[in-house]
Amino acid sequence: MYRILDETRKRLGERMLRFAQDLVRTPSESLREADLAERIEKEMKYLGYDEVFRDGAGNVIGLMRGRRGDGTVLLNSHMDTVCAEPSSSWEKDPLCGEIEGQILHGLGAADCKCGLAAQIYTGAILKDSLLPLRGNLVVAATVAEENGLSVGVRYLVEKTFPELELTPNYAVLGEPTGLNLYYGHDGWMELDVCIEGANPFHVDDTATTILRDFHSREKSLSEMHDREILSVHGSTFENRQGVHRATIQVSRRLSEHEESESVAGEIQRVLAAQESGDVAVAVAVRQERQSLYSGKATLVRRVTHAWSTDPFSPIMTRSRHALAAAGCYCTPGKWRLNRLGMGTAGSVLVNEFGIPVVGYGPGTEAMAHAVGECVSVPNVHECAYGTASIVHSLIGVPVCGWTSDEI
Repeated sequence: MYRILDETRKRLGERMLRFAQDLVRTPSESLREADLAERIEKEMKYLGYDEVFRDGAGNVIGLMRGRRGDGTVLLNSHMDTVCAEPSSSWEKDPLCGEIEGQILHGLGAADCKCGLAAQIYTGAILKDSLLPLRGNLVVAATVAEENGLSVGVRYLVEKTFPELELTPNYAVLGEPTGLNLYYGHDGWMELDVCIEGANPFHVDDTATTILRDFHSREKSLSEMHDREILSVHGSTFENRQGVHRATIQVSRRLSEHEESESVAGEIQRVLAAQESGDVAVAVAVRQERQSLYSGKATLVRRVTHAWSTDPFSPIMTRSRHALAAAGCYCTPGKWRLNRLGMGTAGSVLVNEFGIPVVGYGPGTEAMAHAVGECVSVPNVHECAYGTASIVHSLIGVPVCGWTSDEI
C-alpha cells in the first residue's frame, strides 16, 4: 500500500510543487486572502474532489466522501500570511516562489503554504491510488489565522460542518513541524492596561512606573526562559472631556493550566497598588473588530489558550504507526513558539470543540515569520506522502479488507 501511495505522490509531485509555488507567489496577507482562495478552489476542482466550495467566512473546502461515512478527518492549513518585512530585508523577492538548490523560497512557504499544498494533494494521492476510504476527508484552507485567533476555523466548525452534516473526529494541521508530530503549545493573550485620572501629571507618573516595571519583568523573564514570556508593545495617551487616559498594551504567555480572565485579574490586583485617589488602573483582555475578505465582520478577543492532545490518544498512536510503516521518520513534541502572538488552530479545535489534533508539516518553526522564509522541497514531497499515510490509517479501508466494489 505504501509503495502505491509513494509512486502516486511521485507522479503528482511536479504539479504539486508548481502549485506550491503559485501559492507563495499569490499575496494573501491576513484578511486579504481572496485571490489565493480562488487559486485553491480551482486546483481542488481539477484534482477531482467530490465537492469544492467556499463558505461564509471565505474558507475553501474540498470534500471526499467515504464509502461508509464512517468518521471524518479534517486536514487544515491557513491561507493567510503575516505582512512581509521590507523587501530590502530579503535577499529574494518575498513573493518570488523560486526553487533553488531544492529549497523553495518566499513569504508563507513554511507557514504554511507548502503544508497546505501537501494537504490538498493528499486527497489527490489517495484518490489516484484507488485506495478506498470508509470515512470522509475534508481539506480546509482557512482564513484569518495569522492574527492568532483562528476566526476562519471557528466558523468552519460552528457553521460549515453542520451544513455538511459532518462532525470531524480528528484534525491534522499543516503548520511547520519539520515533519515531526506535534500535539500542543502554550497560549498567549494581549491586555490593555488603562490608567485614568483628572490630573495628567498623576496619570503620566503612574503610567511611567507601571511601564518601567513591565519592561523590567519582560527582560528578566525572557532571559530566564530563553523566549518571550511578557512583551510590552508601547503606550498611548489621550485626553477626553477632561479625563486623561494612558493605555499600555502588553502580551503575556499562558501555560496549559492558566485561564486568561484569572491571569488578567491577578495582574489587576498587583497593579492596584499603583492606584491613588485620583488615578484608577483597569486591566482587560484586548478586543478588536475584524472584517474578513468575504465581508463578514466579527468581534474577536486577543487571546489564545494553551492546548494539548493526549500523546497516547488514538490519533497520535495511529499517526506514529502510519508514518513509521511508511518509512517517514518523526519524533513527537510540541511547538515552542518563541515569539508571543504565534499559535495554531489547535487552540480552537481542542479547547472549544474537543477535536483531537496533531500537527504535521514540511516547514520548520524557525522559518515561521522569518525574513528569508523557505522550505525544503523533499520535505514537501514527504509531507504529502506521510499525510496520506496518516489519513488512510484513520479512515481508510484496510488493504487486506478490500472487495471488488470498493476499488
